[in-house]
Amino acid sequence: MPDGDGGRAVEDGSRLTYDASMTDIVDPALEAYATEHTTAPPRFLEQLADDLRATLEFPGMMVGRLEGRFLEMLTFALGARSVLEIGTFGGYSSLSMAAGLAPEGRIITCELSPVHAEFARRHIAASPYAGRIDVMVGPAIQTIATLDGPFDLVFIDADKASYLDYFEAVLPKLAPRGLIAADNTLWSGRILDPDDTSEDTVALRRFNEALAADLRVVAVQTTVRDGVTLIRRAG
Repeated sequence: MPDGDGGRAVEDGSRLTYDASMTDIVDPALEAYATEHTTAPPRFLEQLADDLRATLEFPGMMVGRLEGRFLEMLTFALGARSVLEIGTFGGYSSLSMAAGLAPEGRIITCELSPVHAEFARRHIAASPYAGRIDVMVGPAIQTIATLDGPFDLVFIDADKASYLDYFEAVLPKLAPRGLIAADNTLWSGRILDPDDTSEDTVALRRFNEALAADLRVVAVQTTVRDGVTLIRRAG
């Protein structure tokens, strides 16, 4: 099955609404083929996914098998020892990245919702990586200010209106050969719709345009799932 369920959870102020009209940017048959030909997740991640779909709202926010393995590969290729995640949700992405960590590597993941944090902590505790992931609850921008870094990998997957703020906050804390991965940057193709002036769409357009013009970094926008932009320091 493809990751998610074809819709998206959309933030509206302090609320989340679900827009079923937001569809995958890749042909669903190709997405399914790519997912089916990606190494299957371990049983504890399958259990997390089943539990999340049954108990949490907006299961389409979960990265799932394809993007989870993609994040694991990035973590492994970087030899990452220090990872920062902005937006935990149910912990699937944290646990995916944990599988790629270098020995003694650790992940700090930031989550605003106590409900999501409790869910993630429960599944992290039941996994082989219980001692390697710290879930920190509260506004991520405040949490980031308390962290020293450097981080080998930063994964941004939280409120879209704050993407530029998160980027500016983590760039000084990025390791010299580190990467930032920003999720949902193609936003189901809605960034191309000139009639879509919703807050999240406008914010993602602004983020994408700022990165493309920023001489401090090199960025590549991929079509993995809903668009994952990879960013490194220039030079």
